[in-house]
Amino acid sequence: MKHLFIEGTDPNAPVLLLLHGTGGTEQDLLPLAEVLSPKSAVLSVRGNVLENGMPRFFRRLAEGVFDEEDLLFRTQELKDFIDSAADQYGFNRDRVVAVGYSNGANIAGSLLFHHPNALNGAVLYHPMVPRRGVALPDLNGLPVFIGAGSNDRMCTPAETEDLSALLQDAGAAVQLFWDHLGHQLTSNEVRASTAWFAKHYTA
Repeated sequence: MKHLFIEGTDPNAPVLLLLHGTGGTEQDLLPLAEVLSPKSAVLSVRGNVLENGMPRFFRRLAEGVFDEEDLLFRTQELKDFIDSAADQYGFNRDRVVAVGYSNGANIAGSLLFHHPNALNGAVLYHPMVPRRGVALPDLNGLPVFIGAGSNDRMCTPAETEDLSALLQDAGAAVQLFWDHLGHQLTSNEVRASTAWFAKHYTA
């Protein structure tokens, strides 16, 4: 997968897996990584699917309707890529924290749903429920931050509440933060997630 790897300055800091939104690239969330955990190594990945020329991490049939077969395939593909990147770059595979926005948050959520040991935590900005009607693995104590917009029409408050409840029922330690705007990533969300990150991952 097309990606960037940036060596961290603190080997004990978690590795940030950056996952962009629709139409983004591996460059998009680098400034966010600098704010969240400036000493962390960064693995920033570009989605392998194109929708009208825009990179995504998996196909969809319509807005808000995921191609579940492709979602499962791409989730496995991303998990395998993280495994190989850990070998290639020598980072701690057990300390990978996903940071995803929109489509990137959805593929990160799918990793949580289908591969219980793939992530050491996740920062999900404006995610949806990746799949419904499936049993989640045991996510006992896994830290998850969800940033959401109370006026988000693409990812409705009900969708956000559903995802939060599913993750909590699987044992994840979820912090849900609401801003009053729509689908865009806001400075308030960034501040809240930075404080959350420091609480969970700073020694």
